[in-house]
Amino acid sequence: MEVPKKVFQSTIQLPHSPAFRNGQSCSPPHNNSTTVHIAMTLDYSTPYLRGSIAAVLSVLQHSTCPENTVFHFLANPHHHPNLRKTIASTFPYLQFHLYTFNPATVNHLISSSIRRALDQPLNYARIYLADLLPPSVTRIIYLDSDLIVVDDIAGLWKINLNSRVLGAPEYCHANFTHYFTAEFWANPFFSATFRNRKPCYFNTGVMVIDLIKWRKQGFTQKLEYWMRIQKRYRIYELGSLPPFLLVFAGNVEGVEHRWNQHGLGGDNLEGLCRDLHPGPVSLLHWSGKGKPWLRLDAKRACTLDNLWAPYDLFRHESLFSDT
Repeated sequence: MEVPKKVFQSTIQLPHSPAFRNGQSCSPPHNNSTTVHIAMTLDYSTPYLRGSIAAVLSVLQHSTCPENTVFHFLANPHHHPNLRKTIASTFPYLQFHLYTFNPATVNHLISSSIRRALDQPLNYARIYLADLLPPSVTRIIYLDSDLIVVDDIAGLWKINLNSRVLGAPEYCHANFTHYFTAEFWANPFFSATFRNRKPCYFNTGVMVIDLIKWRKQGFTQKLEYWMRIQKRYRIYELGSLPPFLLVFAGNVEGVEHRWNQHGLGGDNLEGLCRDLHPGPVSLLHWSGKGKPWLRLDAKRACTLDNLWAPYDLFRHESLFSDT
């Protein structure tokens, strides 16, 4: 039986974060040439808001120039009043904008996946960043809600995308065929999409996107095309990830793996504990079923969940189990 979500009836009261100020080497705030733009989704009706707030705090805490960081939040319009109050009271000095993402934009394109959380409309909002953000925003870092940054986000912002539209850590050792069904690979029309490409898996929870190129080349429509194919032929099982692989894999600007130590939430069915990948760490990402706030509240924390805990600005009874 599915556990119903509880919706917060009043504004969540969180402790204020400290006032994070620029270092002496920083350009003045509002200097467009040095502004870092970060996009995230906010969901007031689920514990993912708790993760989002932890992620924002981690970015600010480790930034040399936190006042030069602007957040662009996408949310259901019904949640805007409470979200605006919560974010403004928790981060009084934060530069942020709140955008309307209407679930109806994508509801008709969503196919059921192997986990309910992957089917939520906000999980698809990243597809519409270029449409929702103003033309003056030409580059964006997209971050999921289940991660923390433990390095200066400017290091990710400054990567050279060269001629690419999208940059992300790639994982070419992963078995790429597993992300699509046997029917997909057996159909020459579908499988031909990777002809003349060397596709590698990349995780869409951390991406740097050139919005100018995205808009000019119509990538929102290209992603929607594959979602329509999925509705008819069922060619994958993993929510919003496979369309990105279909459109971009093999044409991604590789980013150091340190910027997405992903998979800390375990697999998508059981969410068992996992260790870090070898190498340095700038961002820890609890992709997979196991979320640190759920495991900490249940007193079944994995070792790495304790690295997330210092960024947790509030604790409350778990609202629902991510099944």
